[in-house]
Amino acid sequence: MKRRNATNAARRFIATTDLDGFTVGIVGGGIGGLTAALAFADRGASVSVLEQAKEFTEVGAGIQITPNAARVFQALGLLEFLPRIGIEAEAVVPVDGLTGKAITGFDLSAQSPRYHFVHRAKLLEMLVNACIGRGVQLHTNSRVASATDEGVMSFEDVDATHAQFDLVVFADGIHSIGRALINGPTEPFFAGQVAWRAIVSGSMTNAAQVIMGPGRHIVLYPLGPNQINLVAVQERSNWAKEGWNHADDPANLQDAFSDFAPDIRALLEKVETVNLWGLFRHEVAQSWVKGRMTMLGDAAHPTLPFLAQGANLAIEDAYVLARSVERDGRVQGLGTYQNMRRPRVIRAIDAANANAKNYHLSGPQRWASHMALRGLGVVAPNAFLRRLSWLYDFDVTV
Repeated sequence: MKRRNATNAARRFIATTDLDGFTVGIVGGGIGGLTAALAFADRGASVSVLEQAKEFTEVGAGIQITPNAARVFQALGLLEFLPRIGIEAEAVVPVDGLTGKAITGFDLSAQSPRYHFVHRAKLLEMLVNACIGRGVQLHTNSRVASATDEGVMSFEDVDATHAQFDLVVFADGIHSIGRALINGPTEPFFAGQVAWRAIVSGSMTNAAQVIMGPGRHIVLYPLGPNQINLVAVQERSNWAKEGWNHADDPANLQDAFSDFAPDIRALLEKVETVNLWGLFRHEVAQSWVKGRMTMLGDAAHPTLPFLAQGANLAIEDAYVLARSVERDGRVQGLGTYQNMRRPRVIRAIDAANANAKNYHLSGPQRWASHMALRGLGVVAPNAFLRRLSWLYDFDVTV
């Protein structure tokens, strides 16, 4: 893997058959798991995705697909679909939440591939359809109970009690059973922050707004006609249960930002349904491999949502895993995969943690930070992207 010049010509997708006859069982039918299924299938593997839910669905929320992950979709022959299901991002705009005024703006329009805002459900549908078209076996109601170093899975349902694969990939999120099987039990710790997620009716420019206030911030970006994705974060000592599915009263969200500018409060007043979850830190897993088992995405390295990289890192993982298995001797390639991915995800997680602090400054620090951002936007408008070139310009497909 190496950095990629963003102006390089697009590469045409070419399937291979180097893993012909190799069987892969993927636990979890989310974005990371389905991307891994495609990456393995395109190399000739026989792939089964085992999803515990009754159908392949995603929460009603947005996702930001950054150029580093878009290159994976390019290599998988899916890049052309992103503009059809999402919106090309034009800029990132930091905003002073107390005044409602933009501090500066950082242009994203020159990125190649483009940065996109996408509804998670539409992205998942794209991946499901691609999997069906490439022969991936998709199974629902398949709750995996355990697995062995030899690739034998056991299930909780009565129809299929066991199945064996040459490789088992756990893409089953922050509560992964695979993480526990590979590393033993671990406990997350509360990050001192909670987050609300909602979709609000309204229109805005094709930019992500980061609306900052003391101890709090809101991220907004468009998902389509009259649809805005909203994530709001507040520091607090008490915590909500980890997860995205805890309904909350919109009044609690509105109260948390009651001193923000009138136009921001007006948008929050339009929130009808909202979910709340506590933000927890999980250490990056020490080992991602045990025998014929491995893991990717949140199962291996959950990240706080302050760099928009959770799903993007999982997409990168998926491609690197399949390529490492193909190039380095099938199961022997798992060590290569971990060695390539672990330093990068640690750096991304550290950057996300730093953003959590920078968004919530107060007093003189806040004033100085806003002044610096204004100056940066005037004197060095490309500095924002240069600072993140290690992230956005990276190409795992070369």
